[in-house]
Amino acid sequence: MTSPFRSRGRGLAALPIAIACALPALPAVAQDAPADDTQTLDRIQVTGSRIRRADIEGAVPLTVIDRAAIDASGDVSVADVLRDSTFSSFGNFRPQSGSSAQATADIDLRGIGSDRTLVLVDGRRVPYAPSTGNNADLNTIPLAAVERIEILSDGASALYGSDAIGGVVNVILRKDYDGAEVRYGIGNPAVRGGETEEASLVFGTSSDRGSVILGASANSRDMVYTRDQISGTIRGGSFYGNNYYLESATDPGEEGEFGGALPGYACDDPNFWRNGDNCVYDFNAVAADEASVKNKSLFARGSWRIDEDWSVYASGSYSTTDSFGRFAPTPGALYVPEGSPNDPVPGDGLGAFVYHRYAAAGNRDNFVDNSVADLNLGFTWQATDKLYVDFGLRRSKAKFKELGRGYIVTPLAEQAVADGTYDLFDPFGNSEEVVKGFTATTSRDGIFDIEEFYANATLDLFEMGGGTSVMAFGAEYRQEDYADIYDSLSEAGVVAGSSGNSAAGSREIYAAYAEWLFPIVDSFDFTVAARYDRYSDYGSDVSPKVSLRWQPLDNLTLRGSVGQGFRAPPLPYVHGKRAFSAEQVADYRTCVVLGYSPADCGGDADGDNIADAPQSDDVSYQVDTWSSGNMDLESETSRQYSVGLAWDATDWLNLTVDYYSIDVEDRIRLIEYQELVNFDSAGMPLPTGTSVLRRANGSISEVNTAYANEGDLETSGIDLNLRTRIELGDPGRLENWLQVARVLDYTVTDGTTVKDRLGWIASPDLRATLRNSWTLGALTANWNLNYIDSQENPGTTPAFGFTGGGPGSRLGSYTTHDLSVTYRAPWQGSITVGVNNAGDRYPELLEVRGRPWNFELYDAYGRTVYLRYAQTF
Repeated sequence: MTSPFRSRGRGLAALPIAIACALPALPAVAQDAPADDTQTLDRIQVTGSRIRRADIEGAVPLTVIDRAAIDASGDVSVADVLRDSTFSSFGNFRPQSGSSAQATADIDLRGIGSDRTLVLVDGRRVPYAPSTGNNADLNTIPLAAVERIEILSDGASALYGSDAIGGVVNVILRKDYDGAEVRYGIGNPAVRGGETEEASLVFGTSSDRGSVILGASANSRDMVYTRDQISGTIRGGSFYGNNYYLESATDPGEEGEFGGALPGYACDDPNFWRNGDNCVYDFNAVAADEASVKNKSLFARGSWRIDEDWSVYASGSYSTTDSFGRFAPTPGALYVPEGSPNDPVPGDGLGAFVYHRYAAAGNRDNFVDNSVADLNLGFTWQATDKLYVDFGLRRSKAKFKELGRGYIVTPLAEQAVADGTYDLFDPFGNSEEVVKGFTATTSRDGIFDIEEFYANATLDLFEMGGGTSVMAFGAEYRQEDYADIYDSLSEAGVVAGSSGNSAAGSREIYAAYAEWLFPIVDSFDFTVAARYDRYSDYGSDVSPKVSLRWQPLDNLTLRGSVGQGFRAPPLPYVHGKRAFSAEQVADYRTCVVLGYSPADCGGDADGDNIADAPQSDDVSYQVDTWSSGNMDLESETSRQYSVGLAWDATDWLNLTVDYYSIDVEDRIRLIEYQELVNFDSAGMPLPTGTSVLRRANGSISEVNTAYANEGDLETSGIDLNLRTRIELGDPGRLENWLQVARVLDYTVTDGTTVKDRLGWIASPDLRATLRNSWTLGALTANWNLNYIDSQENPGTTPAFGFTGGGPGSRLGSYTTHDLSVTYRAPWQGSITVGVNNAGDRYPELLEVRGRPWNFELYDAYGRTVYLRYAQTF
């Protein structure tokens, strides 16, 4: 029988050896408290249940990253901490220059989509980022305020409603804190750019009646330019340089014969170059890969016991994220009429379409400001010795502002070209006044507001063989208001070089839920739960769940759950207007037309218009693309189940193993541009509302996509956790935490097409981490390993294509080592010196989703040295 943890890559072979020989670990203990026969366990509530209970191991798998683990990681943001998690199977989105979500970062559990992962802060839903409208922005959660992060790796719509299909990430903020702490740190990566800085101040006090905590924090990461990255030597070759098509003689207003480079233009201005008969532009010379991000936060929370039965609690926070991204100068296609001084072929009776780079207007610079203000006020009431009530109200307001400089208003540019005011043959010879006459500053404003009222109750019902049967029940009302508004010129589609369009909508959600625990005997209990959600804009969903827990031995717990979930159609998916962007795709016919050699384009020996091999690394181009919303979207539904065990083998060794299976139906997705191009090249029918339009020479003129309830998704896998805590006496204490996540199955069905890309490029089937720690007196040394399995495409291209690379493309396994040492000084200060990616490892260059490597799965900062000092009072 083949082990489910067997890897196709060889790199993992070293990991068990390191574990067996060393077994040091990270001081990141989850819900597994040290064994103590005399201790009395308090009843607490954890993510995945609304019932407070004393069991250490519950019926659902829960992983906790505590404050010690966060500090030992060397990370400066919540997004960075979660990016290293093995539950992020295929990676997470990071801030990218050139993206409409430039300043955001998300979490994607199980690889089924960040919009199927629910993010909570202290059990309450985090508002979606206005720039995306469908997932939470982790950059707005201040890391300095975090006490721990709980990851529920099980479906939880029966408790929390929409989005909790892949699991739940619950960020627990600090509460009972006495004293003050000041912290400052810096980090310097091997690549130019990407430097980090962090600072925070936290103050807290508590008594037997209440507590209060106040804090402020800031962290930042600088921009990384493409030219400074590992792919910086690749010369971009955008057709939007200075090239033209003649107007069709038989179909006026449409493109006809291809002309090539604009005659009379030397194509030797900065970053312009000749690629065969074409004059192309090297966008990699000036653009940035990763946008800069600066976060600032203020937070406060407190609680007060009014009397023996009543307490009041309140919390408030305000976070801002500023980001700067740089794109290459605006590309644009414009019509030149016959008789214009800029007509490339005067006297032929035909106009022309010129694909031009407005380099004289300068780079496109985008400035983004995100902010989130959150207020929560609630009360708890111990009504009787059996009934506990918690109710409150919450208001969360997320704002988004973006300014873009250096964009071009196409009708004004066409007018200047037509009358000769702007000279296409000498772009940098035009006066500043002429260029400014058709240059615009774009703007974009967005909100995502949540108003919420909630009431929860826990009721002890009756005694059973294993204890008290308890029911938790409650109701919620939530109103969501969303808007993402572009300036009027962008909405009209007359601004070249910008992407996206406006969307706005609102909805009301009414929900009721219940959870009922039946402790049959001391060693066995089961819980039933259900939730009803009614949405004002599309309908309702019911999500049931049953969980079982059996403890046949004092040190062994078996658990399982089965349930259903749903995901409501996000507001921008429903209300989004048609939006433009220029995207990189791989298409053999387009590649050849743009002047690259057939060999560089991958070759086409059988003449089927499909490349036989991946494009050369020196090939880079973009095509016009459009996306739009769908008013007829319905919710997607899911079925999931899990089984597992938790075994406290000794007083120093704990093991958990869990199997999960998730089946998503009526999946909501934006069909990928590359996927549509692959379908079109293979002669396959395209989904409704999508298209690939080609010119007479076969090159792509535009690709149109849309959101749809299109297909199913099935995935399953196994998670293993192994923890040790070994007291060595005089030599100190060793701790370790091994996590292995193996995806056993991941298939997507679109219509009759079944796509099984597991193990292919961008879909590794295994991730692992080994967190090691040794503490001796005032010193703690940490050694963390992060492993991503190898990926390899099959030797032949399927009709639905590849996410990255081509036939036979392979990426080897990827392991990084993070080291740090912390000294706790006698004056209550601590000094940490560390290096992440000590081996200076970089991802292999292989194009994924239009990027030179997989930005979501790897980073390319190289060796990063950091220093942190913290002082407590």
